[in-house]
Amino acid sequence: MRILGIDPGTRYFGYGVIERLPEGRVRYIECGVLEPKRGAELAERLAEISRGLAEVIAELAPTVVAVEGVFHGVNARSALQLGHSRGVALATAGAASLLVHEYAPSTVKKAVAGNGAATKDQVQAMVRALCGLKRAPKLDASDALAVAICHAFGAKVAGAIAARMLRR
Repeated sequence: MRILGIDPGTRYFGYGVIERLPEGRVRYIECGVLEPKRGAELAERLAEISRGLAEVIAELAPTVVAVEGVFHGVNARSALQLGHSRGVALATAGAASLLVHEYAPSTVKKAVAGNGAATKDQVQAMVRALCGLKRAPKLDASDALAVAICHAFGAKVAGAIAARMLRR
């Protein structure tokens, strides 16, 4: 199974692709951050995200998409813009006939770092370890990989893997 994880945003839109291997591991494929032109109108940034995401889907051929859900505690304007970005992600995945799964940020953090209140740095470090990367990816890309890892193993199994790695 090839999973495209998405960390939506209108300034920084993270994506990460992994494959779930039969022996209970993941194989890193690619990750990155789509960064629409600064200062552009929202509609133009969203269109740029859609085009970039469509290219990622066409090139990397995921079989399923996992998207981080909206988190609480953001102001109404930020939540609305995040909603627009998520809508673009859902529509672009839908246009490619991909099934989409959504995960709450706390679920992703618990699955990857063993703690639903983990910091971005903790999640980034665990993503680096789980994917066997020499360097940590940008935060938005590592968040997207974390969403993909959460989907690959489900929250409980991934959380157990994270807990074992932390004990080492």
